[in-house]
Amino acid sequence: MGSVGRTRVGKYELGRTLGEGTFAKVKFAKDVETGESVAIKIFEKDKILRHKMVGQIKREISTMKLIRHPNVIRMYEVIASKTKIYLVLEFVDGGELFDKIARNGKLKEDEARKYFQQLINAVDYCHSRGVFHRDLKPENLLLDATGVLKISDFGLSALPQQVREDGMLYTTCGTPNYVAPEVIKDKGYDGAKADIWSCGVILFVLMAGYLPFEETNLVSLYKKIFKAAFSCPNWFSTSAKKLIKRILDPNPQTRIAIPQIIENEWFKKGYQPPQFETADVNPVDVDAIFDESEEATNLVVERRKEKPDAMNAFDLISTSQGLNLGTLFEKQMGLVKRETRFTSKLPANEILSKIEEACKPMGFDVKKQNYKLKLQGEKSGRKGHLAIATEVFEVAPSLHVVELRKAKGDTLEFYKFFKSLSTGLKDIMWKPLEGTSESDKSGRED
Repeated sequence: MGSVGRTRVGKYELGRTLGEGTFAKVKFAKDVETGESVAIKIFEKDKILRHKMVGQIKREISTMKLIRHPNVIRMYEVIASKTKIYLVLEFVDGGELFDKIARNGKLKEDEARKYFQQLINAVDYCHSRGVFHRDLKPENLLLDATGVLKISDFGLSALPQQVREDGMLYTTCGTPNYVAPEVIKDKGYDGAKADIWSCGVILFVLMAGYLPFEETNLVSLYKKIFKAAFSCPNWFSTSAKKLIKRILDPNPQTRIAIPQIIENEWFKKGYQPPQFETADVNPVDVDAIFDESEEATNLVVERRKEKPDAMNAFDLISTSQGLNLGTLFEKQMGLVKRETRFTSKLPANEILSKIEEACKPMGFDVKKQNYKLKLQGEKSGRKGHLAIATEVFEVAPSLHVVELRKAKGDTLEFYKFFKSLSTGLKDIMWKPLEGTSESDKSGRED
């Protein structure tokens, strides 16, 4: 389909949305000068200012400019328009490590060890630069096409200047199931030791296929974490069990440190230290990207499209892991997808109108922009208000792909919403997109 209908930001041509969160979305893009594929993380300036997120965004940018490691997502550059900030990142097309676990269940011990070795290498490097991630979990670990692990999402990372005079951090953050007990207690913690605990939880999940600490009640979950009340399944080797118990030590003073992990016999099996060159990194003037003055010369212009984005063969292939609408449930792991798609032969505007008609009686506020809809649930659910991003892509003049993604809220509620919506849209759905094998029928709830 070429580049018909694409949006341009500087030298980058934006494609489909790869992910969406409360404060940012990530889009696939191509450098039109070199043809290189990249991922661009986009922040709305007004939303950042409104929610007092400037410090966090500056921290993420500063962090990523400090880090140059083969197991960490690389940031190429930062650009800004009058209304948006764009982080141009390395594009990693192998999916999340979480998806691999969701599809296949637990990993074999040798494979889990390989990923754990790469994770420890990257975390050790970050710590040597005074950077603590603070939200390590499988969802933030990506895989490239060759299976190399890459750490992403430094939005909660801490830099040296955030460490107080006593050497401790004091911000409680992260994902509850992966958070170290001393972080929850909120009495100050060592960022390196807290990251090591999260690495231990990740290793357990890779080998077991489930979490060591899991409760629906947060107080009960915290009690388990405080006591490190978990047990390793019988298929773990004795040496793996010993290492995990030393990592998941609730006392940070006696918890094993990274140099000791690297010397551990179980860890050392097949270990290959990372090979890379330390490049000189030029600091980014993070204040300049928030420059609102008329004299600002570093701003790019986002060129608006006049028709839906074209979804070419590459885009279709890149979505192949999540194409089958009939497999939203994964029976084995009880996991639910966060996005889904269907095709329609109707014109784009008519598709959007039909979705809008179907959503309003279900209690959703609908906002339309170009060929996208933002659906906001009026009632608060289990994880707040459900918000859904909908976008129409053109595959051919008479064929469109409609993508629905959960932006906020509970994934199970998104699944129920889509079941109700699809009933009302039967007359516009041509047929579900296909392309997943039996082993791919998975998603997740987060």
